[in-house]
Amino acid sequence: MFVGMWMVKDLLTIKPESPLGDIASLMARHRIRRLPVVAEDHALLGIVSYSDVLHAFPPDINPFSAVAEDDLHRLGEDSRGLTARDIMHPNPLSIASTDPIEKAALLMRDKKIGALPVMDNHRLVGLITESDLFRAFSALFDTREAGVRITFDISSGEDVFPVVSQLITTHHLKLHTFVSLPHHSRPLCVVNIFGKNAHKMVDALWASKHAVVNVIPLGS
Repeated sequence: MFVGMWMVKDLLTIKPESPLGDIASLMARHRIRRLPVVAEDHALLGIVSYSDVLHAFPPDINPFSAVAEDDLHRLGEDSRGLTARDIMHPNPLSIASTDPIEKAALLMRDKKIGALPVMDNHRLVGLITESDLFRAFSALFDTREAGVRITFDISSGEDVFPVVSQLITTHHLKLHTFVSLPHHSRPLCVVNIFGKNAHKMVDALWASKHAVVNVIPLGS
């Protein structure tokens, strides 16, 4: 899976001179937590997050409340003149739409950030967030069809793919997902298989000497 499959493409953006109050109102109105900051030529200059805006306001003002606009007159001089340029994170890390989604996940984890601008040919084409990664991960284990999820213990180093492939062919089944986790604390392989004869494959596996951890029915 690639970043471009899961990124948010229809983005709201702001200019570097956008006032602090306008940024807060835009985030509250559209219920978003991040706004890319772009120049007149659409070059990406930075990104403003929910927490950046929150910390720019005095502690006694919630900029995202329903009455926030009525409170703007109470801003001190230091806050009233702030713009996106003053509070943004400049030159943010970015990723390409053609990069694998696991690269985005590793970057967010290692850098402790919640989103990455997506850039193609120096042009902002989207934004991928932690929520998008959750959606992508969930799609790997979509259970709309009837079938089974089989988990193997591969700590012995066994390659279970030939076993699974042979059984799928024999019982006329369909492989949906094959995920191998050889470096996990307990090395595992998780396989999602669909088809009306899945139970026959399971019976064959239980009768074999392969290290099956568990079998979970899927779908309807």
